[in-house]
Amino acid sequence: EEAGVNCPECGGKVLIKKTKKGRTYFGCENNPECGFMSWNKPTGEKCPVCGSFLEEKGKKNPKIVCSNEKCGYMREPEPEKEEKMSEIKEEPTEETEKKKVEVKPEPVKKEEKPEVKEEPIKTEKAENTKVQEQEFERRMARHYDELKWLYCELYENRMDMFEDLCKNLKNIYADRKADLKKQDRVREQDPEWYKKNDILGMMMYVNAFAGNLKGVKEKLDYVQESNVNYLHLMPLLESPEGKSDGGYAVSDFRKVQPELGTMEDLESLADECRKKGISLCMDFVMNHTSEEHEWAKRARAGEREYMDRYYFYDNYDVPSQFEQTVPQVFPTTAPGNFTWLDDMKKFVMTTFYPYQWDLNYWNPVVMNEMVYNMLNLTNKGIDVIRIDAVPYIWKQLGTNCRNLPQVHNIVRMMRMICEIVCPGVLLLGEVVMEPEKVVPYFGSVEKPECHMLYNVTTMATTWNTVATRDARLLRQQMDIINRLPKDYVFLNYLRCHDDIGWGLDYGWLGQFGINEVAHKKYLSDFFTGKYENSFARGELYNADPASGDARQCGTTASLCGIEKAAYEKDEEATKRAIRYDLTLHAYMLTQSGIPVIYSGDEIGQENDYTYHEDPKKWGDSRYLHRGDFQWDKAELRHTKGTIPGEMFEGLSKLETIRKSHPVFESTADCRTVDTWDDSILGLIKEKNGEKLVALFNFSEYDKVAWINEEDGMYEDLISGRQMEARGVQIPAFGCYWLLKK
Repeated sequence: EEAGVNCPECGGKVLIKKTKKGRTYFGCENNPECGFMSWNKPTGEKCPVCGSFLEEKGKKNPKIVCSNEKCGYMREPEPEKEEKMSEIKEEPTEETEKKKVEVKPEPVKKEEKPEVKEEPIKTEKAENTKVQEQEFERRMARHYDELKWLYCELYENRMDMFEDLCKNLKNIYADRKADLKKQDRVREQDPEWYKKNDILGMMMYVNAFAGNLKGVKEKLDYVQESNVNYLHLMPLLESPEGKSDGGYAVSDFRKVQPELGTMEDLESLADECRKKGISLCMDFVMNHTSEEHEWAKRARAGEREYMDRYYFYDNYDVPSQFEQTVPQVFPTTAPGNFTWLDDMKKFVMTTFYPYQWDLNYWNPVVMNEMVYNMLNLTNKGIDVIRIDAVPYIWKQLGTNCRNLPQVHNIVRMMRMICEIVCPGVLLLGEVVMEPEKVVPYFGSVEKPECHMLYNVTTMATTWNTVATRDARLLRQQMDIINRLPKDYVFLNYLRCHDDIGWGLDYGWLGQFGINEVAHKKYLSDFFTGKYENSFARGELYNADPASGDARQCGTTASLCGIEKAAYEKDEEATKRAIRYDLTLHAYMLTQSGIPVIYSGDEIGQENDYTYHEDPKKWGDSRYLHRGDFQWDKAELRHTKGTIPGEMFEGLSKLETIRKSHPVFESTADCRTVDTWDDSILGLIKEKNGEKLVALFNFSEYDKVAWINEEDGMYEDLISGRQMEARGVQIPAFGCYWLLKK
């Protein structure tokens, strides 16, 4: 017997069938070729949430449900059908007429019929609204109890603020664009979407790359040509000129810096990126605002409501207690954690710079308002929120005000809020600390916090290896990371907008007689080119003559020798430096996680010393690697024999190889292997039957990696050479990706 609907799998007719025991089921007429079978009758409609087919379930009280159990979509059957059935049943017989008299229906029921027939389009809209409400309520129900518990733990007796938060989350969800909601549903069905090996990131300053947001939109073809599908735009929200901290002193979270464009331009760029399959990342500065922010201005005017959003003190008594336990971020350029405001006759907490006022997250108004600011960005189409300075956001007297339990509660709440309103959005935490303090920000499997974290330690240790030619510390760091759960996703990078800090594991290095102060002095001298035979060219940032501590600035090309070799017109040294640059990138691409390139590195862009001529910049040596993108050099990216050409084509080849093999996925097994040479790092990665032996020579000499993999022939994916993975000869500053044949 035909069921009156088509098969959702192949389009054939659905038949009503019975099992041997007499139970009714629905099957396709094209079975067994098709294979469709269900206990519930398909309706012929698709689920508006996930796209799977809908079924009618139940006999007494039937419901329309999604065939995908993970989706959870459910609604009542169409009302029109019920009315038609009631009309058929209520035929004018003597019996029914008697019942009508007995029931004595109210006149309201007679008026319902014309309302149903009026404007069917409105009924469709109402149904769509109902579906979306169900979607929101389903997500909220999943997290409500934990969200309420964490919120009320931080803010006792403030259920009014929690209810206000929940109400606004629903409104923000309702305002979210249809295509963003569609993307949310797709990603919700595939929560591992960002852990694949086909994601490659690039970070850039909008003004340096293309002038403004419209310019970036026009240059997206170049971004795609660079194999990039994850684009991190450095801070672009409104901040005061001269007191912006590179955009990290935000004066308005709802406005773009005027010279870069408008919020409409940002949304338009996000729309275009989404069409091209590019995820967009933006910084969200949670710890502080600029002193020019409206809240700060009103606080400065003495409005108590806004003063309560910061930390103000009439005298130095409490600040002095904080100073006893709280470290200084910039002891030379911005000493202390408080700033005296002479016009207010008060101290204000300023962990970073005096013009960046720390927000008071003890106040639930701050928490709620900052959540709304974050969600405003996600509703503009931002896919990844980079939470700046995560460890610092909760302050408590008697502690170091770093990594406190309340910070993790806040990040956990942000994760749940995103999963309720915009589950396709990722949280990226900026935690510039040692691994044991970084890892907790992933949360747990049951209660996750950040989706991704920066692999800061490996980045710094990589450059330490460049300077020392000793890969032992790097191997030790890799062993630590390889032992972590594969659910943890790191963002791996060589260079970024910031400096390189030498927060190495000096306790571990001490076993080799390495002294922290002397070692930092050596690193500073090597990367500024002061050390004999150094090929690096960089500058120091925040150097402290008293302690010998300093941070390092410079582009990848300049730090690994391209600048020096090109300046001296040494062709052999240039080839070797390009090889080293590509080897460092190959190592980054081998690590588990998402690799991110700093804009300009793909063409071997060197340091930009013109910042020394700009009074607004010359006090900050980080502008050395924040120069304008050199489009004239980019024009040479396909010209062989040029630095841009060799770098661009070399990187493109590595990136193409990476996304072609499952051993480069985040979930691949990875372990280090002993090469019996401290200057050579060896890694073995395995996934889906593939085995990769990756070797990296950090020495300026040709070397032999004394590995002994006795399982046949291998092919170097980079050069195509066939070889055994035994006693492998590697050129100076070279690398191999050996795949088991």
